[in-house]
Amino acid sequence: MKKESKFKIARRYAVAMYEAAEESGDLKKTAADLRLLEEAVSEEPEIAACLANPLWRVQDKKDALKKTAQKLKLADETLKSLCVIADNGRFAELGSILKAFRSLYYEKHNIEEVRVVTVKPLSKQQDEKLRNNLEKLLEKKVVVSYEIKPEILGGLIVSYGSDMVDDSISGKLKQLETVMKGGR
Repeated sequence: MKKESKFKIARRYAVAMYEAAEESGDLKKTAADLRLLEEAVSEEPEIAACLANPLWRVQDKKDALKKTAQKLKLADETLKSLCVIADNGRFAELGSILKAFRSLYYEKHNIEEVRVVTVKPLSKQQDEKLRNNLEKLLEKKVVVSYEIKPEILGGLIVSYGSDMVDDSISGKLKQLETVMKGGR
């Protein structure tokens, strides 16, 4: 029997979760819940590792999930999906499943994830202007995540999809160095 890739497994769970949430009318709430869980798992990977522990009984995992869902006020559909993941022993792939769900949600709602690297945080006006320009350029809603890197010296590095625009001072210096060495 051929082993299935983790990507395919994560995508299958994400599609099932998306369709169930859409059918129940909880799609926006479920998407927000799963984004919250994705952030928690990325900040503290031991959460998923603990839930993936085969020594911990499935029913105990589900009980812990129910208590967590009550505290965080998670949608019923979110809890049901997490219980299915527990039943099938797929918590080792939780991070991948959550990421696949987010990608699917963004794809279906015409949203583009954009990563912006800056030297310092942008002002509210700069952020708004950048978001508006990106939405016009991409003809989609954008979700921007910022990363602060003083080593770029100034300017911005903007990444979306497989594209990157490097308008940083360090990037321009590297280009100049390449040209001076006789490269292109």
